[in-house]
Amino acid sequence: MTEVVIRLPRKLQEVFRGRADVRGSHGGRGSAKTRSFAKMAAFFGMRFGQAGITGQILCARQYMNSLDDSSLEEVKRAIEDEPILAAYYDVGEKYVKSRDGRIWFAFAGLDRSINSVKSKGRILICWVDEAEPVTGAAWDILEPTLREENDGWNAELWVTWNPARKNAAVESRYRNSADPLVKVVEMNWRDNPKFPAILERKRQRCLVDNADQYDHIWEGAFVTVVEGAYYASDLTKAKAEGRISRVAADPLMSFRVHCDIGGTGQRADAFTMWADQFIGKEVRILDYYEVQGQPMATHAQWLRDKGYVPGNTTIVLPHDGDQHDKVFAVSYKSAFEQLGYTVVVIPNMGRGAAKTRIETARRLFPSFWFNEDTTEAGRAALGWYHEKRDDERQIGLGPDHDWSSHAADSFGLIAIDHTENAPRQGVKFDTSHFVSEFA
Repeated sequence: MTEVVIRLPRKLQEVFRGRADVRGSHGGRGSAKTRSFAKMAAFFGMRFGQAGITGQILCARQYMNSLDDSSLEEVKRAIEDEPILAAYYDVGEKYVKSRDGRIWFAFAGLDRSINSVKSKGRILICWVDEAEPVTGAAWDILEPTLREENDGWNAELWVTWNPARKNAAVESRYRNSADPLVKVVEMNWRDNPKFPAILERKRQRCLVDNADQYDHIWEGAFVTVVEGAYYASDLTKAKAEGRISRVAADPLMSFRVHCDIGGTGQRADAFTMWADQFIGKEVRILDYYEVQGQPMATHAQWLRDKGYVPGNTTIVLPHDGDQHDKVFAVSYKSAFEQLGYTVVVIPNMGRGAAKTRIETARRLFPSFWFNEDTTEAGRAALGWYHEKRDDERQIGLGPDHDWSSHAADSFGLIAIDHTENAPRQGVKFDTSHFVSEFA
């Protein structure tokens, strides 16, 4: 048999060596992972065909309205780059198939046709590109369709994606798997031996012009700030200045816990809390908490577990904290007071309250210090929190009320509260009963 040499970035060579159930790569722009997987899909197809095996290479994406949205062009260009592949495949305007008739490429959008995948012909490889938005339900349907296995080979799932959300289904399923048959590596621009000069110029410009997005775009990091988000530049500056780091509680100073109240109904808004200390002009943000639909007892238990207990902690609620819960006829203010906490309710700021919180928080942001590990989820929400836009009229419609707004509302409450209490230093208290995990 003629030896075939396919050139790949060094990091991907181990991914494609030996047998596997899953092969994949995640990372930023310019890494050559998409082109490499397209090339290897064609190479594996040729190897199958030459071994007398018939079947299809399915190229899928979550969203595909037409072939223009598919991986077809990537596959074509990858085949054109390798003379031995170009000799094996017949490449048309809207198709790729082997000249011996054994192998063909198919393309599918999982959002619309995931159930039809089950009825497709024999799938040898399913390559899911741009896999970050694929849902857990879609993976549950897709994985069992890859059940072919014979001596020397088995049907495989290939996955490539640019990370965005830490809680995306593709992350929990395939990144850092301990299974030796799941071979997934990170690939970024520096791993591409043919990284083109034009992309290097774009990367350098991104460092200067779009620093908020650089790590996500080029280094394969999760999205921490969304372009146009209210706190994007503030979070980027805080990170650069070392204000997102290991931040310890001052054991001689009191705590304040700023809340955005949710409810106990099944569809209730999230209940969020930021635990912090006012140390002069500095705000040390120590913890973030978020749950949905949980009772008061759950919130109280978290506070006790963290050491934020009556006597050292003041609970700060928004104006509706003195209203009754929709399920239980008790207000959050009275509930916290019954537990022994001192409770402060910030008065209703009227129309434009959300914008006031945002403007106040942005003005005070240089004073904020975040304990990195325990505020990650809250900072992710702040980095997402953005304005809702009417694109046709090109006007802003105020803050978008989505999953991030609850964290942002309680965060804004910190700024309002700190402004009102600016002259006050921390309050000393008896620490004989208090143990802090930050000490």
